[in-house]
Amino acid sequence: MPHSISLAARSLLARKFTAILTIISIATAVFLFVAVENLRQGARTSFERTISDTDLIVGARSGSINLVLYSIFQIGNPTSNVTWETYEDITKRPDIAWTVPISLGDSHRGYRVIGTTDAYFDHYKYGDSRSPGFRDGRVFIDLFDIVLGAQVADRLDYELGTSITLSHGLGATSFSEHTDKPFEVVGILAPTGTPLDRSVFVSLEAIEAIHVGWNSGTQTAFSRMATPERVRNMNLQPKSITAILVGARSRIQTLRIQRDLNTYKKEPLQAVIPGVALSRLWGIVSVVEQALAAVSAFVIAVGMIGILTSILTGLNERRREMAILRSVGARGRHIVALLVSEAALLAFTGAISGIVCLYGMTLALSPWLEERFNIGAARHLPGLFDLWVVLGVTCAAALLGLIPAIIALRRSLSDGLSIRF
Repeated sequence: MPHSISLAARSLLARKFTAILTIISIATAVFLFVAVENLRQGARTSFERTISDTDLIVGARSGSINLVLYSIFQIGNPTSNVTWETYEDITKRPDIAWTVPISLGDSHRGYRVIGTTDAYFDHYKYGDSRSPGFRDGRVFIDLFDIVLGAQVADRLDYELGTSITLSHGLGATSFSEHTDKPFEVVGILAPTGTPLDRSVFVSLEAIEAIHVGWNSGTQTAFSRMATPERVRNMNLQPKSITAILVGARSRIQTLRIQRDLNTYKKEPLQAVIPGVALSRLWGIVSVVEQALAAVSAFVIAVGMIGILTSILTGLNERRREMAILRSVGARGRHIVALLVSEAALLAFTGAISGIVCLYGMTLALSPWLEERFNIGAARHLPGLFDLWVVLGVTCAAALLGLIPAIIALRRSLSDGLSIRF
């Protein structure tokens, strides 16, 4: 067998152009197949590591997936708010250890502003129960202090002490600016690889302060009179918030708390277990995942057909080669081993090339993907899945190599040695 592999390698080197094209097609197929799988796993991992140790997310009734998406992943918009009185009722429950209020509705140059309390930085966890840390500065203390996510600070070139203003609404472009109440950057979070990196944090009181006198999203004469000095002396307790992160004293009590909040009588609420909502989300997108996997498998199948076509096409040109090999004593099994080895070598080389190119690009583009889409690569180095792909492609090509081998065996010795005009 080693002799057959060596002979197959020399034979492929004698037909470099065709062999290189076939290897490129296999490399491309394997690259796409593994890339789709890595992207799928990376997206799922990024979503799952965004929040941990939060037992419930409570908001207005709008659908469990929608609630999790807009409150945690900054996807979509809230449909309604939760009153402050309801938040206080939830906080007073003896079976609840902690709560973190969240208020949405404003932005800064396309980045969403999260109004919350300093408890957010203590109780919000991501990854393996990690708390968001500060790269520079501290949490907000003054009314007009502001904390930036790492991506916001880096892309907008902000640093501690920078003065910025917020915009009304969640769009990248806003025609309603809170220019009369500037904020000072007092803290920049360390990178987390989660939506926290592209978030802006202020206190709940600050959210109320910049909206004093506003009516239906527009300024009034009273709002223009509400200077930063005057609003400091006002009652800035929120009337409503967008969502509440809840931690139960015991995980056993989570389902009972969820049931109580879902049947809350003062206003329609929805309490969602983050992990359950994400499972439903993956159930919805599983059809897309299966479609992508099918397309990737089809691409590899096309690559396999390319190998078969390449060998079959060259077989007619190699009649004399096969006949000479048989005339000098090569038996049928030697011919079979040669053609099967050629197919396997083409597939193996192409698969390895595709894997190497993929992980080379992964190392180069991973920081950009995490910064731009908060999607990290599932793996930065080849693993067991990649090994199985290489073995599977190589074995499939070897089996396909039996087809031209059988055709070559059926041809007579004189068929290859006779001169054709």
